Amino acid sequence: MIRYSLKCGNAHGFEGWFASSGDYDGQRDSKLVECPVCRSHDISKELMAPSVSTSRAIEQRRQKAAGVEQTAVLQPEGYGSEKREMLQKMRELREKILAGSENVGNRFSEEARKIHFGEAQARGIHGLTSLKEAAELIDEGIEIMPVPDLPEERN
Repeated sequence: MIRYSLKCGNAHGFEGWFASSGDYDGQRDSKLVECPVCRSHDISKELMAPSVSTSRAIEQRRQKAAGVEQTAVLQPEGYGSEKREMLQKMRELREKILAGSENVGNRFSEEARKIHFGEAQARGIHGLTSLKEAAELIDEGIEIMPVPDLPEERN
């Protein structure tokens, strides 16, 4: 995977991950790459510093290869007061949804199954899982609810 620093025509900066340079070009040309702030499709690559592999970066790549979704935070620039207020309300709602539940990280699917089948104490949990694992949990009759990402968490 290649990580690019991107910028829209309105000077909003963000990151994107692509399988290859050609994959980026194809997605950009097909208008599949958009600014998370203003939704512009006028996107260009920025200069980037080389990536240094740390133990954390290695673990994140391992999780990504295993199909675990990653959460990232970006403080969007250029939001007007109405949009900032709306995002704050979304953040508060997300906090309420997650309050009182245990963060089990990338063990979500495993813990959900244990709770469902009575192998672990019944409790509220939240964490990360792949789309495939989420579909399998639902097929097994395990009720889960996706928590929507905020705009700054999509990149």
